[in-house]
Amino acid sequence: MALHFLLDDAADAVPGGLVVLTGAEAHHAATVRRVRVGEDVTVGDGRGVWARGVCETVAPREVTVRIAERDDVPPASPRVVLAQALAKGDRDELAVQAATELGVAAVIPWQATRSVSRWDAAKTAKGRARWAGIVREAAKQAHRAWVPDVEDALSTAALARRIDGVAALVLEPTAQERLTARVRELAAAGATEIVLIVGPEGGIDPAEIATLVAAGARAVRMGDSVLRTSTAGPAAIAALDVALGRW
Repeated sequence: MALHFLLDDAADAVPGGLVVLTGAEAHHAATVRRVRVGEDVTVGDGRGVWARGVCETVAPREVTVRIAERDDVPPASPRVVLAQALAKGDRDELAVQAATELGVAAVIPWQATRSVSRWDAAKTAKGRARWAGIVREAAKQAHRAWVPDVEDALSTAALARRIDGVAALVLEPTAQERLTARVRELAAAGATEIVLIVGPEGGIDPAEIATLVAAGARAVRMGDSVLRTSTAGPAAIAALDVALGRW
């Protein structure tokens, strides 16, 4: 499979057009991935443009690609959004990376009550930028036409407001309702967005579950085992991919 790279501007990504990779993307293509003149690659803008072409020139500061074909890929519907609680170490980042590979449309950093990791005002911008870098690279690796959005970090109260009017599922091991059963109901009802809410290492505080349920969320479970915060979201997204007929 051809290597995939992201464009800052896809205006010239049309058959016969010449697009230019510069900066970090050119360095990555020429120095890290070692593409060569005449090599087939794919390029896109992360917002649905997907083009195939051939490298005409390759240098660490600039790589040019002559476009042969272009597709405009529509976004998946319903959109699947992951509200991932901040977690210690790199567990939340692992969840975001895998969720991106599995097709999530957006991720929301969630400052849950039991989150060990805390983002203060100074860390919020840095943390969001790091998550944005993770989803960008994971989307490239997975050859996705759409790079997920990284939304603002939210408190529980703000998350409750965010899910108002949309389908939201809280992953809770003690819930009675099954995830896939609820997803099929939502798909049949024409839901346009499904927000999956994943708690931190210590689970979601009961008061937070009550707040989210009051805002319209439904608590659902996945099987009989309790998954880590780094695997629960990606596992749920994989289950959704099957339930929605994407796999």
